[in-house]
Amino acid sequence: MAKKTVLCGLFFLFLFAGAASAAEKTGYTLNIDGAIGPITYYQVKNVLNLAEKNKADFVLLIVDTPGGLLSSTRKIVQEILTSDIPVIGFVYPKGSQCASAGVFVLLSCHIAAMAPATNIGAAHPVTLTGQQDETMKEKVVNDTVSFMKAIAVHRGRNAGWAERAVRESISSTENEALAEKVIDLTAGSTEELLNILDGKTVKTGEGIQRTLSTKNARLLTPRESFKERILKIIADPSIAYILLMIGTLGIMVELYHPGLGIPGIVGTVSLILAFFALHTLPINITGVLLIAVSFIFFAIEAVTPSFGLFIISGIITLMLGSFFLFRPMADFKIPAGLIFGCTLTVGIILWLAVWFTVRTKKRKVATGTEGLLGEKGKTLKALAPEGIIFVQGEYWKARSESGDIPAGTAVVVKKTEGLTLIVEPADKGGEGKNA
Repeated sequence: MAKKTVLCGLFFLFLFAGAASAAEKTGYTLNIDGAIGPITYYQVKNVLNLAEKNKADFVLLIVDTPGGLLSSTRKIVQEILTSDIPVIGFVYPKGSQCASAGVFVLLSCHIAAMAPATNIGAAHPVTLTGQQDETMKEKVVNDTVSFMKAIAVHRGRNAGWAERAVRESISSTENEALAEKVIDLTAGSTEELLNILDGKTVKTGEGIQRTLSTKNARLLTPRESFKERILKIIADPSIAYILLMIGTLGIMVELYHPGLGIPGIVGTVSLILAFFALHTLPINITGVLLIAVSFIFFAIEAVTPSFGLFIISGIITLMLGSFFLFRPMADFKIPAGLIFGCTLTVGIILWLAVWFTVRTKKRKVATGTEGLLGEKGKTLKALAPEGIIFVQGEYWKARSESGDIPAGTAVVVKKTEGLTLIVEPADKGGEGKNA
């Protein structure tokens, strides 16, 4: 009897543990803490698919971004608006910002929250090149305004503030955003946020009402792939700039000294990675053109050496282009120290490459028949006027243009005619070089 009681107890214990395990609340979290671009879209889509596949209760997006590509932002917003998993956007930690493209992402979330000492706004669209005529600029702004208002209206948020964030680039603190009904609540931490949200109801992509189960939920973070880590690293403006400099240096060195191989390979790969990163950042067309002109100056120096004139010009334009590379209002800036260090390094290395090239061209040829000019040898057979001489460890056909030369006489190579060496006695033409 006792044995049956123990077995029944164990059965109900396992049953209870299984039920408790099945009822465990889980959520996925993703940090959007850099420039929004194609990688961000891939990560958001991946975490939503993962949450839906594993039947998670919610997805928590931790937002701290200065903005990014509007094209990628539109795709992210589409994923969030059509998601069957509740998405919570949270500007966190303290001191974080949700600017430009980040505003669209936060307002599209089912729940929008902010931590103390954070801000949201300044969503005026700016092209990557920063150059537009007035008509095109107005079209872009109007399209962006309608996009922002549609999101705000769909989520029941302040559409007037959303429009002003685009047209006037206004920005609000967390308390101002809460008062303006731009966000739903403020919280000091993710734990506090999840406790507050527990039991609230939201409408998912298919219009189904879902009650949030967030209190004491277990937060899971998708494992970041190697490709994602690499792409996130190179998307940093400073890293992209360094790759651009390495690419420039590699291509120029290969141009100065064709056949080295490694500089050209490294330079090409670095430029491809740099271009991938730069196309997600708000670059200024003036900076791009100046950097392109510096490349031209460096290339001209390789073709027609001017004793450093084009190198100096290239360094100056490269430095100016680096300072103008990102538009003035952008939050993506390259440290001045990095610009000075990179441009001077590129200039010094290219200067040395040019100096080595010029020195190599001036050096006397040391191979083939041309390399024998001025060399001293000895006649093996009398030159009358042709014969055989021994020079630089080899036998050569030779001819004398200054009369017959007996065998065993020291001679100096004066010139070549095909594979025949023109020589004269060493005591007549000078000592020459030792054989």
